[in-house]
Amino acid sequence: MRSRQRMFAAVMRLLLKCLRLGRRRRFKLVRQTEQLWHYGHLCLRSLLYNSFTNSDVVLDSLFEPVYWLVDHVTRWFGVVFVALVISLTSSIVAIVYICLLPLILQTYTPAWICWHLAYGHWNLIMIVFHYYMAITTSPGHPPQAKDDLTGVSICRKCIAPKPARTHHCSICNRCVLKMDHHCPWLNNCVGHFNHRYFFSFCLFMTMGCIYCSISGWEMFRDAYAAIERMKLLEKERLPMAANQTYYQTPPPTFSFRQRAFHKSIVYLWVLCSSVALALGALTLWHAALITRGETSIERHINKKERQRLQKKGKVFRNPYSYGGWDNWKVFLGVDVPRHWLTRVLLPSPHLPHGTGLSWDLPPCVTEQRAPLLAI
Repeated sequence: MRSRQRMFAAVMRLLLKCLRLGRRRRFKLVRQTEQLWHYGHLCLRSLLYNSFTNSDVVLDSLFEPVYWLVDHVTRWFGVVFVALVISLTSSIVAIVYICLLPLILQTYTPAWICWHLAYGHWNLIMIVFHYYMAITTSPGHPPQAKDDLTGVSICRKCIAPKPARTHHCSICNRCVLKMDHHCPWLNNCVGHFNHRYFFSFCLFMTMGCIYCSISGWEMFRDAYAAIERMKLLEKERLPMAANQTYYQTPPPTFSFRQRAFHKSIVYLWVLCSSVALALGALTLWHAALITRGETSIERHINKKERQRLQKKGKVFRNPYSYGGWDNWKVFLGVDVPRHWLTRVLLPSPHLPHGTGLSWDLPPCVTEQRAPLLAI
């Protein structure tokens, strides 16, 4: 009897000891888990903490994969956009030469024929020249050696000198001098050395589209009315053809050549009018920026700076603006009056003022504006 009691007591002591040991181990595991959690949280905050972090920074971080995808898609589809511009422009030129030019030579007076031939070919030459130069001309990039430039910042993406008005293009993955934007229709950045070519192409393309839309308005109305008559006659002929044999079916009222002619005129007018509206708005926007002496990127930067200084009772002055008229002369490279003909109205590959690394006063500026912030 006593031996059984002793055995039972020994078993109970062993069971209680195991329970205490298991409880200690469980508490120890919980403490280790808490310590690991606090340690990981501290490491994460030490690596990612930023006193300037706000909701905008968090959203930019979340949308970073989307930005990466857009940049790479734009980079690879740039060739497609350039091919599309060339093909659409070539189709319009082909329609003008095949359909409109013979009609102009037959019906217009000699004075109007000379006007259309002179203006049309001049406009076409200016479009082709400036588009080719905008594509093939490098916008300009700062040197990689840090000893070549003094007093400039360092780009945090490519770790290279970043002169004034220089910005990093995420699509080209390089810094661009006086960067305005990356244009997918050029498959190239618009910067210091090709900004004039880009704007001139937009301007002359808009002028050419407006010229085609105005000149072809009467032809468009006639062609559209002819197409409507074609559709009406087709509807009337279908019931008649159903009751006749193959050999009794009358020939079509409009030939294939007539159909192609009318549809080509409608295509030309619709495409030119659409491009004139869209590209015309873009051209006016860039004309306003050039008048203020700033780029698309600088417009947003200057707007924020202007608002910040306005709260302090100060006035912001753009240090790169010399007045509306002088800004246009600097942009177009007009130093003397004859340059309005040789450099603006005729194709000219002249370089812009300055190297894009420093911004000294151009010689064509009549008077120097205040380049500092005024109270």
